[in-house]
Amino acid sequence: MVAIYYVMIVNILYFTIMGLSYRSISTISRRAKYSSYNTLSGSELVPSVSLLVPAYNEELTIIENVYCLMTLNYPTYEVIVINDGSSDQTLSVLISEFKLEKMANPDIRGTIDTENVRGVYYNSDYPQLFIIDKENGGKADSLNAGINLSHYPLISSIDADSLLEKDALIRMARMYMENPEETVAIGGDVRIANGCLIENGAVKKVSLPRKIWPMFQSIEYLKAFLGGRIGWSRMNGLIIVSGAFGLFRKDYVIAVGGYRGGYPGEDMNIIIKLHRYMLSHKLPYKVAFCPEAVCWTQAPDSYKIISNQRKRWGRGNLKNMLENRGMLFNPKYKVMGMITVPYNVLFETLNPYFRITGLLALIGYTLLDMTHWRILLTFFLLNFLSGYLMSVGAIILEEIAFRRYKKLSDLWKMLLFSALKFVGYHQLGVLWRVQGHIQYLQNNNSWGTMTRQSWKEESKSA
Repeated sequence: MVAIYYVMIVNILYFTIMGLSYRSISTISRRAKYSSYNTLSGSELVPSVSLLVPAYNEELTIIENVYCLMTLNYPTYEVIVINDGSSDQTLSVLISEFKLEKMANPDIRGTIDTENVRGVYYNSDYPQLFIIDKENGGKADSLNAGINLSHYPLISSIDADSLLEKDALIRMARMYMENPEETVAIGGDVRIANGCLIENGAVKKVSLPRKIWPMFQSIEYLKAFLGGRIGWSRMNGLIIVSGAFGLFRKDYVIAVGGYRGGYPGEDMNIIIKLHRYMLSHKLPYKVAFCPEAVCWTQAPDSYKIISNQRKRWGRGNLKNMLENRGMLFNPKYKVMGMITVPYNVLFETLNPYFRITGLLALIGYTLLDMTHWRILLTFFLLNFLSGYLMSVGAIILEEIAFRRYKKLSDLWKMLLFSALKFVGYHQLGVLWRVQGHIQYLQNNNSWGTMTRQSWKEESKSA
């Protein structure tokens, strides 16, 4: 009975968050069609931004990424690529492509501790581009090194295997300018680029992935970002801004000590630290989500790579929840303490164990003839139906506000994979999270192998 009540409660919460997303979608739809971004992009009132791009062994994607970032529709910004001790040719391809030279006395003004910076590279022909070469210290350490060099009051973290839409940053800035005093962070929408046609560092034609693993992730991302983060943002309870694309006020990031190094989950950790800081100092604030600002990223396309990624996410989530357990049901932290953190602990961190023990209990009751097999079947069907409706709800949000997938066959494909992910993929997610927790207990801090594919190769396959 405990398992049944648990599933009922978690589904009620899921649908409540989805309902908040639907309450916001009309405003988002109007904002997504806003026609004055071109004039706004030339305004001197738009705040300047430093784009921080951590790069470790990214030689296959980094050039397209940099060209994409250097051609955004935005008045004043800089691109800072941080080579985190790569063992491949990441640094050399950047130096060769942009004819960079090592700066004699780079102006590094920040004071956040990082691994040793070996040099900063620059070419006056590309005045907005800087390359930091440093010893390996991880993604968080790279972001801190970028903050130390950055010249502008806003910073944006962007993955090196990602491509921003040309108006993504200006859409973020418009949301920030609506309330610059209180907005401390804004998350962008992350979508799967596998299967899309890529030309000159931009997504020219949107299509769904052709491989099964990225396809499952496309559905998963739609549900998480459109069905979840819109709703959490509405109640100011957003616990994570994706490391692939986020915008932050630099002064507050520095005030909380920068990004936490040495462990995965730095994107969740920085948001939790910002919540804690603002609430502890009784400062009005907002952590927002901007779904019309889109970042396209390469998704893992093999079992080994996606399993490594999800184990890492599991470790990061567990680490963050243990570090911030003092927020659990603590009214001092308002929505974060009373809703977001308890939800995350009970229905994200501990979710695999409730599911596994609940399943074993129901099977045991059936084998011992303590319940009827029809009850077991009904339970599974209801569980499947609720999860499927959540995915369908996210697809409907996509169709209402954005309609990026133009073909009718893409819609049917999304509906099909929304069902298929409950036959194997969903169960693997539970397994990966448990394995991630085991790795945490073993003090395993490894990042795991992430194999990239050149955007040109990705485009050929599309």
